[in-house]
Formats: sequence, structure tokens, C-alpha cells
Amino acid sequence: MKQCIVFCCCVWLGAFFAKGQTVTFTIDLKHKAQTIENIGASGAWYSEGIGKYWLAEKKERMAELLFSKSFDSTGNPLGIGLSAWRFNIGGGTFEQGDSSGIRNAFRRVESFLSPDGTYDWTKQEGYLWFTKKAVAYGVKDLIAFSNTPPVQFTKNGLGFRTQKDFVTNLSDDKYNDYAGFLATVLAHFDKEGIRFNYISPVNEPQWDWSAKFGSMNQEGSPWHNKDIYKIAVKLDSALTAQHLTTKILVTEAGDLTYLYSRNNHASKQLQQFYAKDSKLYIGNLQHLHNVIEGHSYFTDHGDSAIISVRKQLHDTAAKYNTSFWQSEYSMLGDGYKEGSKERRSSMDCALFLAKMIHHDFTIANATAWHFWNAWEPGRAEAETRYNLIALRNIADYKNADYSVTKNLWALGHYSRFVRPGMQRIFTERNDGLSLVQQAQDIMLTAFANEMTVTVVIVNYTTSTKNIAVTLPGVKKLKQIKRYTTSADAGENMKSSVEESLRSLQLSPRSITTLVIDL
Repeated sequence: MKQCIVFCCCVWLGAFFAKGQTVTFTIDLKHKAQTIENIGASGAWYSEGIGKYWLAEKKERMAELLFSKSFDSTGNPLGIGLSAWRFNIGGGTFEQGDSSGIRNAFRRVESFLSPDGTYDWTKQEGYLWFTKKAVAYGVKDLIAFSNTPPVQFTKNGLGFRTQKDFVTNLSDDKYNDYAGFLATVLAHFDKEGIRFNYISPVNEPQWDWSAKFGSMNQEGSPWHNKDIYKIAVKLDSALTAQHLTTKILVTEAGDLTYLYSRNNHASKQLQQFYAKDSKLYIGNLQHLHNVIEGHSYFTDHGDSAIISVRKQLHDTAAKYNTSFWQSEYSMLGDGYKEGSKERRSSMDCALFLAKMIHHDFTIANATAWHFWNAWEPGRAEAETRYNLIALRNIADYKNADYSVTKNLWALGHYSRFVRPGMQRIFTERNDGLSLVQQAQDIMLTAFANEMTVTVVIVNYTTSTKNIAVTLPGVKKLKQIKRYTTSADAGENMKSSVEESLRSLQLSPRSITTLVIDL
């Protein structure tokens, strides 16, 4: 009988608020969750050609879109103010050309290490152009990551496996060499004023990264947990030898479920690397950053699954007193379609992206969030699954061009205004919706520091919604700035000012950020 009453109340509340009643959200600044470290994106593959060959005015604007924290004369953001930028340390497949076995030339990457063992610091010029821009714009964290060891160090002399055996491609006698290579690269750029705060030596170790020669599409290598442990230990020593303060990141899991469950060569990684009684415990390494990294790919199929996976991840990470970084996500699977057989608009993709960010922060308790990839070829109008900026005519550098997708602004609603050091604040709502129901309705996330409260609100519905926001204990607000993105071509983090939090109207299928100065 009691369960029946609760169920009926929830149904009644849902029906009541569905009729246009105001939903009230309470943000109690005393109830704090995780501290945000950074929000960023990767600049892989196409950065080389853009940074090296594209017209200056185009690539300068692209850098501004990603890194700027400034505003135009009407108060609209000039960029999304990323606080992290991921730089891919290449494995030398570009120099191999067609002999690399990678069919897409744009995804072959140069290496700083020459075949004769010397270093050539003129390599990866385009990648470095954007990295230097990130430094100039004041991006807080630079993160170096590697998809493959240099081809000189691999078992088959390639940047991927040709056998589906899930065997690590790094030669057994080259662990010290690989660790030394990474440390040498970091030390060089540290002296050049490009300080990489973090280094990630392994990427998506669960996948086989194999293909027939000539049909592979990028660099990659499998890694067993025991091999990840070994390279982490070697890298820790190499960083110490170079007197670097760079922190090591692990494990860039290709699917979040491998961080706490599954059963293969690279599974249960929280338990394997952070349980003190594990043979692979790395928590005592001097240079380790106490986080576990994972990619949100393929864990986005259905709202119940989105929530369940992240709850289990949060609970397991908390057990081992470890934070979680969501270090790569774009819509690789078809979860973003949510059952639709029609092409998804740019705004549909942006809203789904915002939904994923919301759940990674509020359920998985992520302390960092990164998008993959900053740019990819494609159109900005629809099916913008993989990019923030869509590229056109990439083979013709003089006439190549770009378009901004709604994904850029969706990410910007978080990255521009949720700054490093802010803490997420627990929120409450009075409409009685379950977490699964909220994922198709209004999703609200709040963050704060001593001076500012940032509130990101996603209206996932096709209806105008009315909400109110209360801040218990806060008697006076200095200013409320509002930024809105919708399907309207001219509404991309468009600024306005609100007089009060008591009555706010959300446009259908829109994202809103409130910046509240205390």
C-alpha cells in the first residue's frame, strides 16, 4: 500500500509539472561534491595540417574559438575557454608513409625520435602551433598522450598490431626506452615554455588495435594490466631522472565498464591499480596523479544504462579513494540517436553531448571532462557526432575551411564558466522526477567558488519550461548573466541579463548557463 501511494504521488507530480508549472531547484552551497580540475578537448590528427598550412586568419580564429575567455562588444563569448588541451605524441607512422600500413594519411603521426636515435624537434609543427596557442591563451593544463610507442620500439616495427592477439606491441626490452623517450620529449618542451602537466602513456588498452596491413585507420596498441603497471613504474623513474613534476595518468580505458568490472587482459582497473593488496598497485608512485581515466564511448545507449554504469563507477572509485577523469568522448556508437532512424541535427547532437557531460559530472563524479576530437571532416548542420569544428576540403590547404558545430557551444556552456577549482554543488528539485525521467526533461548542474555560482541547465524537451532557482543562505546577488544556445543559428551562448532567479524561462531544446556573482 505504501509503495502504491509513493508511485501515485510521483505520477501526480509528473503530470502537475508537465502542465507548465514552475519547477524549483535548490542549490545549497554548503552541500559540496567534487572539485573540477579541468575541461578540455583533444587536438589530434588534423591539427598538423591546419597548424602548418592553413591560412593564418582561419587557424587563429579556430584557436580563439577553443581557448579564448574573452567576450565581444555585446557580451557574447569569443571562445569556449578550454582549461585543458590534449597533445598526441606521435609514433613515427607519418615518416613511414604507405609502409606504415595506415591507410588514412591524415592519421599518421610524426615522431620526435629519428631512426638513428637522435631527436628532431621540428616535427609535429602543426600540433605544436595549437599547443603554443593554448599556452598563450592561458589554458591551465596541457596533457600529452601516446597511442603507440615509437615504431622503433614496437615488436613489428609498426604503429599497430597485424594480429588480433591483444598482445602489447611494445617490445619486451624497450620499456626503459619508451619511458625515456616520453620523459625526454616532456623535458625538452618544459625548457621551451610548454609545460605538460600530465602524461598518459597508454590509450584504450582493451582493444586489439589490429588490422590487415594497409587497412588500419590509426596508431594504437593493446596493453595488459601487467604491462601498464610496468610502463607506469618505468615512466615514474624516467620523470624523476629528468627532474620533472609532470604527473602520470592511467588508464584511458576504452569503455567505462572496464574500470570496475569485465573480465579480460585490461579489466577491473580500479581494483588492479588502486587496491593496496594488489600486485599491480601503483598508488605509491611519486609521479602518479591519483585518478583513473576512462572514455565514455559506448556507455551512452539508453538513459538507464548511462546512469547505472556511472553509479557503479562512482561507487568503485570512492571505495579506492580515487577520482575519475572522463578523458575522451564523442558519439562513436549510435546511442545518441535514442532510437530515431532520422538524421540528427547539430542541436540534437549538442543536447545529447550536454546530457553525457551532465551525467559524467553528477553521477560518475568526474573531476575532468575531455571531448574527442576538436576537429574532424564533416558538415556542421547534422550528424555532428565527432567534432566541435567541422572541416571541409582538408586535402586542399589553401582552400580548406571550417564551420562551427553546436557541439562547440554545448561544451562551452561547461568549459567557459565551470573553471578549475570550482566545486560541484548537490541540487534538489521539487517535481519528483527520477534520474531516468530527468534525462528526458530538465537537467541542472551547479558549480561554485567563493565568488561565483555557475548553473548549467539543459532543457531536453520540446516545450518551453519555467523554473526557479533558490540559493539558501544567500541574501543578495550582485549580478546574474545568462548564456543560451538553441537550434537558432544566431543563438550560440548568446548573452543576456536576468533580474531574478525566481522566474526563468527555458526555450525548447536549449542549453542555458547562469553565471551568478555573489
